[in-house]
Amino acid sequence: MVSAVPTESAQARPVTEAIARVLAQARRVQTPCGAEGGHLVWHAWGGGAGADPVPLVLLHGGSGSWTHWLRNIEALVAAGREVWAPDLPGFGESDGVPGGLDADTMLAPLQVGLQAFFGNKACDLVGFSFGGMTAGMFTAAYPDAVRQLVLVGAPGLGVGDGRRARLLGWRHLESAQAREQAHRHNLQALMLHDPAAIDADTLALHADNVVRDRLPRRRLSQTEVLAQALGRVSCPVQAIYGVHDVLYVDRHADLQQVLERAAPRFAGLHWVADSGHWVQYEQPQRFDAQLLVCLELGLKAA
Repeated sequence: MVSAVPTESAQARPVTEAIARVLAQARRVQTPCGAEGGHLVWHAWGGGAGADPVPLVLLHGGSGSWTHWLRNIEALVAAGREVWAPDLPGFGESDGVPGGLDADTMLAPLQVGLQAFFGNKACDLVGFSFGGMTAGMFTAAYPDAVRQLVLVGAPGLGVGDGRRARLLGWRHLESAQAREQAHRHNLQALMLHDPAAIDADTLALHADNVVRDRLPRRRLSQTEVLAQALGRVSCPVQAIYGVHDVLYVDRHADLQQVLERAAPRFAGLHWVADSGHWVQYEQPQRFDAQLLVCLELGLKAA
């Protein structure tokens, strides 16, 4: 069952003007998730006459929401794509899957939504970080639902997982200033390469996302689950990573080898300069250009 909800209710108080602007252009839809009455919340932009008939679905990273793609949506719509971005179960506005603690329990609710929206029509699927791992697992489980797959900064490949950033806890901190300092540290330690990129809006967006994270015990990203899933993916697969992604520092060649070995139809690993893990946010113009090139290459290889 799909239910449309007015966009204004999507976020009662958008934490930045940019979020409010992009939300104002969105359609908000809910599909079933988990227990009876649970919902998976989606936002969609673009479409209509002249748009690419294949929907572009974006999956956000861990402790995130659709706003991980905030700086990319408008450009992708301007390029002629209809863009769909869910809040994955247990993140953002979406309900969790009862008993679900990781990406493996998110696949069925995602398929329910995509089937409701698109029927048997395949989408182009792009996943960032935890969402990239989820996207790879989803494509392996539901091959007919995906025309091509693009991984962005994805873990779960058995490469660089021992180099995790040292993040600070923040939920126990009493003062807003102390929590902000912890968020700033974590953004610089894991997400962004240039400390100057951590402005007030970025801090607000990040803080709003992490406070709504209800899946703190995720563990699959520290395994080879994505590499294993890619062996069962039959569509073209490409990857985009930030040159300075802290998870893969000095491991670029290893990452290339693992992707080539894991995905039967691997079509290329692309690096974006001057960016860290959250590549699409730190260098949105470069990322958008690279993603659109990837989608064209994938289409030719399909």
